[in-house]
Amino acid sequence: MNTQFADTLLGSLIDGRYRIRARVARGGVATVYTAIDERLDRTVAVKIIHPASGPEGHGRMAGFVERFADEAKTIARLTHPNVVAVYDQGIHANRPYLVMEYVRGRTLREVLAERRRLNPDEALAITEQMLAAIAAAHRAGLVHRDVKPENVLVTEAPTGGAANLIDSVVKVADFGLAQAVEASADDEQASQLMATVAYVAPELVTDGHADPRSDVYSAGIVLFEMLTGRVPYDGNRPVDVAWQHVERDVPAPSILVPGVPKALDDLVTRTTRRDPGARPADAGALLAKVQAAREELGNPNTHTTVLRRVTDKPPAAEPTMAVEAVQPVQRPAWARLPEETPRGGRRRAADDEGAWSRLAPLPNRMMGDQRGRLAVAAVVVMLGLVAAVGGWWVGVGRYTEAPQLVNLDKVDAQAQATRAGLVLRYADPRHDGQVPKDAVLAQDPASASRILKGGTITLTLSLGPERLAVPDVVGKEFDLATTDLTDGGLKVVEGASRYHDSLPEGMVVATDPEAGTEVEPGHTVTVTLSKGRAPISVPNLVGKSLNEARSTLNQLGLVLVEPPTVKESDRPRNEVLGQSPADGAGVEKGAKVSLVVSQGPPQVVVPRVIGMPCQQARQMLEEQSFPVAVRFNRNGTVRFQSPGENSQVPPGTQITLGCL
Repeated sequence: MNTQFADTLLGSLIDGRYRIRARVARGGVATVYTAIDERLDRTVAVKIIHPASGPEGHGRMAGFVERFADEAKTIARLTHPNVVAVYDQGIHANRPYLVMEYVRGRTLREVLAERRRLNPDEALAITEQMLAAIAAAHRAGLVHRDVKPENVLVTEAPTGGAANLIDSVVKVADFGLAQAVEASADDEQASQLMATVAYVAPELVTDGHADPRSDVYSAGIVLFEMLTGRVPYDGNRPVDVAWQHVERDVPAPSILVPGVPKALDDLVTRTTRRDPGARPADAGALLAKVQAAREELGNPNTHTTVLRRVTDKPPAAEPTMAVEAVQPVQRPAWARLPEETPRGGRRRAADDEGAWSRLAPLPNRMMGDQRGRLAVAAVVVMLGLVAAVGGWWVGVGRYTEAPQLVNLDKVDAQAQATRAGLVLRYADPRHDGQVPKDAVLAQDPASASRILKGGTITLTLSLGPERLAVPDVVGKEFDLATTDLTDGGLKVVEGASRYHDSLPEGMVVATDPEAGTEVEPGHTVTVTLSKGRAPISVPNLVGKSLNEARSTLNQLGLVLVEPPTVKESDRPRNEVLGQSPADGAGVEKGAKVSLVVSQGPPQVVVPRVIGMPCQQARQMLEEQSFPVAVRFNRNGTVRFQSPGENSQVPPGTQITLGCL
């Protein structure tokens, strides 16, 4: 749909009810307008799907309309304060549309474009509400499939102030739309619609499968971008970016932005595991972890204190600095965690104390009677036996010895734990330069320690040696390139400079190792800088003869690589067909230039025409593209020919006939 066509919708009335007012945004699938619901007199957002093009597109549109209507009904039942509500759906000019809640605010993409990155409190506040919306969808059996900043709307905080992101209201849009479009598209379209490549989960790239854990991965990438101001991967083509999600682990945000709390590093790392089974099961599970992280970072008993200036002193007194703990942000009711201390604790303690006072005289009454004393003795003996057996069980019998699992691979460790009747759980893995990937790096409890039968051993697996990807710094100034490389945990040395046709002096033209190469932390990267354009421009030699090209190069102080490469061609012999470097390239004096020259057109064989009537011979030779010159009697018989029969000559060679 082009701009001219879209503008014709302005002012139009859809379904006799929705008057289109203005266009808000245009995406790859649909265009969004603001409209007035003339029946209810309220502002709404109308999303109209782009029209199909070509017969195949129109054929798929019929199936898409049915799928779109089913998805719209499902989304409309999804009621949550953080979900953009869907009011209506229909068809206008053979194009499906949705009528949705109009949210007065900005997309998270616009917020990041203005702020670049957010502080941890703001990032967690937005992530918490975003996950609350996605969790509601997961409980309803919906997978979003396209979680990204463009689909997250941030409205003005209820307390006022556009800059107050912590108290802002967040709403998530486009639930189910990606799935409806993908279901009606062909394979090529589906691969483009499965998700925005910067946020796509690895399993969507490899096999096209998506479940709630795919949304968890995308939400983790969005949190990474809010904390660092960038997505973890980029590339020249979307497919290059998509496969980086499959082949590489998302780095910790603190690598790019020093000072990001470790709790957030751990949260991003666990959420963006390449193995879906290692991520939280759905958005609800991830929401609980985000809320726990907010509690940890916002706990007034452990949070960093700040200084505030005390200004309520007499004018003559100097203002002083007082310490004030940062209080955690008050959560909305749907996001609060359970209270840690049960209410009514004191009352229950008082009731227990009263009950004990009523039972206190009981021992005196029992010891005053012989049968009571015998009963007490029997009970004491029984309790002694129970205590002995129980003591053995508590102290020895219920325990076994933890096996040695360190340095075993994951499969062998699991097998040995199963034989011992123990359960394994896994802590977050970590890099180690000595222990291979997926081998056990540590265990808790340690080997030979006592452990309950059927108990749990926590294993820490190795990620192998830590590897860092060399960032792409070509085209940057040396100082900026050095900052990018050192911030990435690498060392930098400046190598020899060289001329470059397009990059000015001082710009990076190459690195060794090249960009994208995975190396160990602290690896040295050699940076090659440009000396600017070389003083000599290589001339255009194509079409010139070999001798002419050789003379031109000699005059410029350039060296021809001898012998030149010969190639079959219908061009004349020794005519230049190609050159390297290309014409216009900058080189130094004495630089070598390679040429490709023609070996001339292929030879053809002259047929025998002696003894034939002169006119007949001439006609036959001209049909074979030979020019013919006749000597003496044109109506005679051919007595000689030049070149002679069976001679090999270039095409178009003139044949002379002598006729008598």
